[in-house]
Amino acid sequence: MVKKFDFLVIGSGIAGMSFALKVAGHGKVALVCKTTLEDANTYFAQGGVASVTNLQVDNFEKHIEDTMIAGDWISDRNAVEKVVREAPSQIQALIDWGVDFDKNENGEFDLHREGGHSEFRILHHADNTGAEIQESLIKAVRKHPNITIFDNHFAIEILTQHHLGIEVTRQTPDIECYGAYVLNIATNEVDTFLSKVTLMATGGCGAVYKTTTNPLVATGDGIAMVYRAKGTVKDMEFIQFHPTALYNPGDRPSFLITEAMRGYGGILRTIDGKEFMQKYDPRLSLAPRDIVARAIDNEMKTRGDDHVYLDVTHKDPEETKRHFPNIYEKCLSLGIDITKDYIPVAPAAHYLCGGIKVDLNAASSIHRLYAVGECSCTGLHGGNRLASNSLIEAVVYADAAAKHSLEHFEEYSYKEEIPEWNDEGTKMNEEMVLISQDVKEVGQIMSTYVGIVRSDLRLKRAWTRLDLLYEETEELFKRVKATRDICELRNMINVGYLITRKAIERKECRGLHYTIDYPKHAYDKE
Repeated sequence: MVKKFDFLVIGSGIAGMSFALKVAGHGKVALVCKTTLEDANTYFAQGGVASVTNLQVDNFEKHIEDTMIAGDWISDRNAVEKVVREAPSQIQALIDWGVDFDKNENGEFDLHREGGHSEFRILHHADNTGAEIQESLIKAVRKHPNITIFDNHFAIEILTQHHLGIEVTRQTPDIECYGAYVLNIATNEVDTFLSKVTLMATGGCGAVYKTTTNPLVATGDGIAMVYRAKGTVKDMEFIQFHPTALYNPGDRPSFLITEAMRGYGGILRTIDGKEFMQKYDPRLSLAPRDIVARAIDNEMKTRGDDHVYLDVTHKDPEETKRHFPNIYEKCLSLGIDITKDYIPVAPAAHYLCGGIKVDLNAASSIHRLYAVGECSCTGLHGGNRLASNSLIEAVVYADAAAKHSLEHFEEYSYKEEIPEWNDEGTKMNEEMVLISQDVKEVGQIMSTYVGIVRSDLRLKRAWTRLDLLYEETEELFKRVKATRDICELRNMINVGYLITRKAIERKECRGLHYTIDYPKHAYDKE
């Protein structure tokens, strides 16, 4: 079946929904998500949103500098300036959509401070800010008459000149996007969605790792689709591992213990109760995430432990429960009272700083295709994302994509000659065990060889194993009907390959990329 929309939005987190809301007054919008609207990385973001609001002590220059330092000076300053300076107006947009940020008794924002920030500037809603934003946007999206929600729909491929029989390579100058082939999971039919403008907002790729804080839908779909369509990706080697995911073997995804807990005064300790961050950084537990994650990783490997502890037992118990009600309840359900007991934590894959390369308008290298949120690489994060900069980046760039696409979308027409999906000669895959086993293998390969600490030998091993999985999977994909499972596996292998390849190419330690074979940092003196 062919469906036509002015705007096709693939992904339903803060990036996809805020874009949809901003363009829906001007045309018909299809909002495609592969499970439900709630199942997005945004929902699981605990910490909050970074923005300069307290002008008595804070200013844009401080936030810009903090971001540049955290990004190890790889960040694109133009992107950093854009996000920081436009943040307050987009905070107001979120409030207008119903987001309720916590206030103090004076009616001012109750601001938190997180690792790498020089001031208190994190707006939050208790310790479930992402859920508050997600739920508010869902209400607004469901109410809008011009937005059609397609839940349980999975985008397989974006449509380009390739689907008109024209050869498209990475050197082709004017690749255009005409929509996407989308699998209806309920019927197992593949529909053709034609659009004037397509927005990729599919989130990150944490699920390619064995241990992650991301929901398991985060399989890097958008990045893989754009890469296969010969679009440009960038900075894929920079995978942020959250230092403090709750250590509870068998949990997938891992429950996040927010950075705000260290900002609140939490102390990291080894299993025998000793502090250790003083050995690694003068900022102790408030050092940026990459430093803290490597410190924990080193302590665990050196001592042979599978976790460390985070200690907030010295803080006022009632204040702790008030600040972190969800963390308190979750830990209590496992028999851990955080006001009296240490919290067991270990690093987990958390955030991708790279992705689909976009400009200041959120436009990708493929015309008519925008990318926003974690699947995009704006240049804001550089080598390492500053805590709580991601949600604000998503709304700022969704706004930029909306403004730019609204200026141009009426110039575009539908490519009606795109053929419908052809799966003649294929059959339903009865070998599901092959796919589930391969998914586990990808996670194992990435966590073991392309994790927090890397080496040439580990990366080469990952490359070789991913290559074998790629060949096997592509062969299977050609023989069987498209299903979500096999499409996700293809995407995970593609993204794993991109992370590994970019890591091999970077012959230095920089930001989140740490290799024992090239310990010299770009700024180290001879």
